[in-house]
Amino acid sequence: MDTRSLKFFISLCDTLHFGRASEACHISPSALTRSIKQLEDTLGVQLFDRDNRTVSLTREGKRFQEYAREALIEWDVIRNALLQGAQELQGEISVYCSVTASYSFLYEILSNFRRQYPKIEIKLHTGDPESAIQRVLSGTDDITIAARPDTFNASLAFKHIATSPLVFIAPQQDKQLDALLNGTPDWSAVPMILSEEGVSRKRIDQWFKARQSKPLIYAQVAGNEAIVSMVSLGFGVGVVPRIVLDNSPLAERVRILNIEPELKAYDVGLFALKKKLQSPLIDAFWSQIR
Repeated sequence: MDTRSLKFFISLCDTLHFGRASEACHISPSALTRSIKQLEDTLGVQLFDRDNRTVSLTREGKRFQEYAREALIEWDVIRNALLQGAQELQGEISVYCSVTASYSFLYEILSNFRRQYPKIEIKLHTGDPESAIQRVLSGTDDITIAARPDTFNASLAFKHIATSPLVFIAPQQDKQLDALLNGTPDWSAVPMILSEEGVSRKRIDQWFKARQSKPLIYAQVAGNEAIVSMVSLGFGVGVVPRIVLDNSPLAERVRILNIEPELKAYDVGLFALKKKLQSPLIDAFWSQIR
């Protein structure tokens, strides 16, 4: 079965942007446009409203989106279930994580996995960790490594890998910042470099709210590695998982601040759709974590 058109459709649903969707699917925008048009012709309805600037789902598109996600999940489940009778598992698993997670956790997992299942191909995608869970929910990837949020979709399964403290960092030497941080800091005057969204941003926002203070945001960035870079250059104080700092080439250019109360630590682990754990391939990867 050729499920590519459904995957292209889901990618466009998630991005609502032909350029970003085509890049994620590794095809040209014109090829994506043709695929969506063929799908609409087959169904006899318009799935997207689009003009030169915007793309949005029609009512029919929203209904078909539910079907497409379920169909792709069910296809993976039945296809891989049929492999259970085979002497050796073979197929493909798509994994997504940040660059830091790839060399902090994935190397050991994949080393063991490849020895046990040499015929299973791993497609690894790296990028912003805040996109990780959504990529699993949308069906773009089978498994991701991410920080566990305080609440998450009931369709997801989570398996713990490690705990990483969430720390405040500052440049090694900065007299102006040192003056602001001395004694009891006035946090409304301290320039902050924070994640645009995600677990760390929610926790630092809650931390400021509990102090009845509003952060002075110098920059909002995607990716924790970028926060370490900007802090090392002296642009302000940042908040990052300790594991990111430990693996950063710029670790010696920043220092961890002793701030009380501490932020809640990251609970890092695997995420996958519960339905996909029925697949012997996904289950084999999942079982690498004890």
